[in-house]
Amino acid sequence: MGNGCVTVIKYFLFLFNLLFFIFGALIVSFGLWVLFDTQSFISVLQESSETVKVASYILIGVGSLSMAMGFFGCIGAIYEIRCLLGLYFTCLLLILIAQVTAGVLIYFQRDRLKYEMSTIIKGLIISYTGQNKTTEQTWDYIQKTMECCGWTGPGNWSENILIKNSTQNLYPCSCRNSSHPGTDMREGGLCESLSENLPVFQTGCISSVEKWLLENCGIILGICVGVAVVELLGMILSMCLCKSVVQQDYDKVPKY
Repeated sequence: MGNGCVTVIKYFLFLFNLLFFIFGALIVSFGLWVLFDTQSFISVLQESSETVKVASYILIGVGSLSMAMGFFGCIGAIYEIRCLLGLYFTCLLLILIAQVTAGVLIYFQRDRLKYEMSTIIKGLIISYTGQNKTTEQTWDYIQKTMECCGWTGPGNWSENILIKNSTQNLYPCSCRNSSHPGTDMREGGLCESLSENLPVFQTGCISSVEKWLLENCGIILGICVGVAVVELLGMILSMCLCKSVVQQDYDKVPKY
């Protein structure tokens, strides 16, 4: 391999690892967002499910590893250090295997994950009090912005302890459909209806979540495929550079 070609590979690999370092920082940021966010659907699951918490720690760990790999990959590429290039290749291979394994597990465990999510949300609805808890505020925000009510439908709220034991026609204020007549438009808590026909959204939030996933499925899949292609490219470049370094070292050995 010519010296010019080696130089191109070296600096291209450096730029690649710089991007990989930035990508790792984004993963760490996303993991921290999942762990500390209080204004999205994730926070509702996070407070009730250890799975989401563990997933956030895994994201932070993978992101930190990616940042470390990007750093050592940059050093190995610029200074042509074979051990760092070999370590970089091995780590990329392990991460790629882990990603494929995680994708397969999520695909085959999707029904179990869906059941666990349904259990968490229905438990939240049953125990809902409207006393400004973080998870309750988040669920109110989700229902209001997605214009949905309950998990599978507004009927889920009939299992709420306060609503079940009340003689009034109570309903969650965040389910209030503004197209219906009335003035009670509070963000959270329980509201009272003067009639038995509650002025709430009739669509369950599971439909809104599934619709969002379907609309963004192409983007999510594209990102996953793009990451895998970038990782494969990094593995190929690191092996080419490592091979060229070995060849250069061999050429420097005196011939008798």
